[in-house]
Amino acid sequence: MIGSRVTEEISNSDDRPAAKSFRIGTAAIPARPLEPALYLVATPIGNLGDITIRALETLASADVLACEDTRVTRILLERYGIRTRPLSYHEHNAQEAGPKLIAALEAGKSVALVSDAGTPLVSDPGYRLGQLALEAGHRVVPVPGASAPLAALVGAGLPSDAFLFAGFLPVKDRGKRDRFAELAKIPATLIFFESPRRIGTSLKVASEVLGRDRRAVVCRELTKTFEEFRRGTLGELADHYDGDRVVKGEIVLLIEPPSYDEIPDIEDVERLLKDLVTTMPAAKAAAEAAKLTGLPRKELYQRLLDMKDTNGR
Repeated sequence: MIGSRVTEEISNSDDRPAAKSFRIGTAAIPARPLEPALYLVATPIGNLGDITIRALETLASADVLACEDTRVTRILLERYGIRTRPLSYHEHNAQEAGPKLIAALEAGKSVALVSDAGTPLVSDPGYRLGQLALEAGHRVVPVPGASAPLAALVGAGLPSDAFLFAGFLPVKDRGKRDRFAELAKIPATLIFFESPRRIGTSLKVASEVLGRDRRAVVCRELTKTFEEFRRGTLGELADHYDGDRVVKGEIVLLIEPPSYDEIPDIEDVERLLKDLVTTMPAAKAAAEAAKLTGLPRKELYQRLLDMKDTNGR
């Protein structure tokens, strides 16, 4: 049913003059034709005014417009007078809808992909479509714009010269602990998506694993009316969000990098590995070194293998 509906919608997406324009205020602006390609179009994360002119033109001119939720995308399209009819592409129908969209590219059509908010392929199934398009020899064109991780980073006041976007945190306590331990020594600001229902638990675990004094920022409702940046140490934020406090809105959590004296020197790490591997198997040595240094076990195990190859043993 889903596959046939997608096929029908794509086949009916012939050029319609009325659909090839967009509106800003009272001005109707013609949209130039697009070359056949897959266009990954960033859309606002809250404030509809954050759309770019290029994005509007792409959405208006695309032969096929795929999105996560047609109800969400229609709000944006109606705001700017775009008549392109959106069709669904999400994790539950990607296996069926993806090949249909690739077939549209094969037929010489332009295909635009948007997520519900922000930049496609960032924590959504859009990367599958991008892979399919590239494997089939089609162009993939990014149309940049709003991005929640970057908006949070520039407003947080934490170091921005190096950062790691780590996506959604695991739901369960053990998973959170393992994830924080794995990233503890990364010399970059860490960026996570988190549910408002779980932010209190995540901050508590982070303070226990990374230390209560490490600075962090909880960014809530970015670009929206009640936008908030709550800054403090992990301990202070864990205390603030503890208990029955009700939190609403979408959340991005940022945690500052470890201080330089917390990051093990590579020569010290290798020396530790050499000592440990003399009394235990490599896998166990890597696990023990991970506990002592906070570095990822897999990374340490690979370093042991590299050291073995280098030494010819």
